[in-house]
Amino acid sequence: MEDTLCALRSLMASHSPPLDALVVPSEDYHQSEYVSARDMRRQFVSGFTGSAGLALVTKNEARLWTDGRYFLQAEQELSDQWKLMRIGEDPAVDTWMADNLPKEASIGVDPWCISIDTAQRWERAFAEKKQKLVQTTRNLVDEVWINRPPAEVNAVIVHPMKFAGRSVADKLKDLRKKLAQEQARGIIFTALDEVAWLYNIRGSDVAYCPVVHAFAIVTSNSAFIYVDKRKVSVEVQTQLMENEIEIREYKDVSSDVTLLATDELDAKATNETDKSVNGEHHRAQENSNDHIWVDPGSCCYALYAKLNPDMVLLQQSPLALSKALKNSVELDGLKKAHIRDGAAVVQYLVWLDKKMQDIYGASGYFLEKDSVKKEKHLQSLKLTEVTVSDQLEGFRASKEHFRGLSFPTISSVGPNAAIIHYSPKAETCAELDPDKIYLFDSGAQYLDGTTDITRTVHFGKPSAHEKACYTAVLKGHIALGNARFPNGTNGHALDILARIPLWKDGLDYRHGTGHGIGSYLNVHEGPHLISFRPRNVPLQSSMTVTDEPGYYEDGKFGIRLENVLIIEEANTKFNFGDKGYLSFEHITWAPYQVKLIDLNLLNPDEINWLNSYHSACRDILAPYMDEVENAWLKKATEPVGA
Repeated sequence: MEDTLCALRSLMASHSPPLDALVVPSEDYHQSEYVSARDMRRQFVSGFTGSAGLALVTKNEARLWTDGRYFLQAEQELSDQWKLMRIGEDPAVDTWMADNLPKEASIGVDPWCISIDTAQRWERAFAEKKQKLVQTTRNLVDEVWINRPPAEVNAVIVHPMKFAGRSVADKLKDLRKKLAQEQARGIIFTALDEVAWLYNIRGSDVAYCPVVHAFAIVTSNSAFIYVDKRKVSVEVQTQLMENEIEIREYKDVSSDVTLLATDELDAKATNETDKSVNGEHHRAQENSNDHIWVDPGSCCYALYAKLNPDMVLLQQSPLALSKALKNSVELDGLKKAHIRDGAAVVQYLVWLDKKMQDIYGASGYFLEKDSVKKEKHLQSLKLTEVTVSDQLEGFRASKEHFRGLSFPTISSVGPNAAIIHYSPKAETCAELDPDKIYLFDSGAQYLDGTTDITRTVHFGKPSAHEKACYTAVLKGHIALGNARFPNGTNGHALDILARIPLWKDGLDYRHGTGHGIGSYLNVHEGPHLISFRPRNVPLQSSMTVTDEPGYYEDGKFGIRLENVLIIEEANTKFNFGDKGYLSFEHITWAPYQVKLIDLNLLNPDEINWLNSYHSACRDILAPYMDEVENAWLKKATEPVGA
């Protein structure tokens, strides 16, 4: 690590101009949350393995910014050479650079790895001291990363209509209407899930996300995909060509954006430039529509720099919302995927319950007694956070349409459960303990949907405090899931519902409460959120969103409960203001552990909801279970009373 920092500082000093600081973001050329192994530059430089964060290397300091999900993890993973900067508590990175770097400092960044939004915000912060953001022509980290993983050549696959529910032609027609409305003659897509969604393709270029490293440009008359052509089979080529999408090499996006800026791209396209698109001639109106649309949050600064800034429409991608509003085929697929996934989770709990009793003498999932310590006669029998999560993956892998996990499984015991995005490693992970809370947050990619579920369990005798905390989290989870709200409400307005039961006791959690989820795409999907961070995107019918409040005590335990919900129109008695009202439908099926609930803290409505949800779990999952599993599930979902 020390050698890496020395080598970077040497390159910074010899750079023209010499750099006072170098920013190493987590993101790749597409501003992705999860990136491929060769794009994990920030992890390589800092040693911090979390999915979110930013490294800053100055002449004599190294600092890493990350959010509340990762404070504990970063403390454990960063060496003494690094200082942790806590987002929300310490100064933001742009503020810190503006305040602490010298006047007229040069701050280097690879313009492919930073969004337009971020670059412009930093430039504003730097203006007062005449500091400047320097776009490096090569990535300095790549220069010092000797064993950087090679680029993989993974096949692109067609995502068929039976799962996609909408044709590429239909999506392109809708997109071109939006271009005309916004008086734009072209749009650049850099977000990997947007390219995959628009062209009905999937891939395996990024672990956990079924996406392809590709860019797309769509104009009024033509459409392009920029991808390593070695990945494109005849079948994929046929589908793309049928939809008049020209396949070009990945690196060509750079020169083609330059051509797009001067309106020469269509002329260069192999298709006739004045052809009829969807029965309408677009060429005639193109002169008045001279803007190029780019999403400032996802488009990299490198491509923006090739455009005339006066002719750029900086606005959220129209695909963000289109993708979030699931069609009936996608909704049906998501429901089915979550049923199979719920079955895998229950099968896992049945297996884990038996193992905890057999190996550790635990009282188990149902009984509340001290464990009877057993002789560890066979060390090979011991359960660790990694061996049990592998078993969970095995149950999922046996299900129809399984294609892999949707993120690294968070399998965490006791103090590790307090690390919000804990990722166990085989060499260092903890052994399971019947006397400590166990939290697992996991999900899978199925061809018909993406899943994400969290359950928290205890196989011994939970303390009264642990039960009170679990119940507060459950109360918040139920309150949010049962909300009814008018059209036009954003997730920020609902976030408080999940926190009120915790706030009542002076408790809280440092993460958002809900995110959208893809249809065999990314597990985290915008543009909406349920969060304490404002994001003014109204929740709409047919969006998906998670409901996942939690509570964490550093060094002791963590609790989180998570279901995926579909937003639907609510059947309300009245309709004030003619707005129409919305509610949530739960599509995740797995029991909550009654042993961890202090029933005295639940009101009659909450008890009714719990009983009704458990009854649905039993009925929905029964066909997927054998006799033993069904007997366990029946017991786990028995009605409870106040």
